[in-house]
Amino acid sequence: MTRTGITDVFATGRRGGSLYAYRVRGRGRGAVVLWVGGRGDEPDQVFTLPEAGRLHVPVFVTVRQAGMYARRRGRDLATPEADTLELSRVEHWLEEPVRRKVPSGALLEAWNFFDDLARGLDAVHRLPRREPVRNSAYVKLFDGECAGWTTDERRAVLELTRAGTELWNSCPVIARPRSGTVPGREAAGVP
Repeated sequence: MTRTGITDVFATGRRGGSLYAYRVRGRGRGAVVLWVGGRGDEPDQVFTLPEAGRLHVPVFVTVRQAGMYARRRGRDLATPEADTLELSRVEHWLEEPVRRKVPSGALLEAWNFFDDLARGLDAVHRLPRREPVRNSAYVKLFDGECAGWTTDERRAVLELTRAGTELWNSCPVIARPRSGTVPGREAAGVP
């Protein structure tokens, strides 16, 4: 989805997929973010806002606050609840990945979140490149076969997970952003 498409999620309501609140609980940072489901072949991504020449992730303390922000900008959340990524479980595993059991469910959610976060921030360069070894590791993770990772696949997973965790913990955020008037709403015929 293009940057214009994300803006249009609120400005016109005609572009972009469904809007969700998503809770991330990590050791370094925890918050509720807005997540935009892609339509058709468009990829999903975390919602971001431009500020001071950079993209920032709006973060909220509660799902209710995220929902109010969306409503004030002319959209409703697709569901009143939020799924939760227990990133702290993944961070715990990262401390001693050889000795600890892979938290496969949380790791799969984290992997998807990191990709969506990087797309939203226009920062895919901050994650390791997609290569066949990374893709095969993902397939095994998705199929619940982490025990079958090769040494190279395990290394690729650790690289991605460390980079994704660093991206989340260091990305610029806007805490409880103002919802104000959306430019172009009147021209688009949205009340």
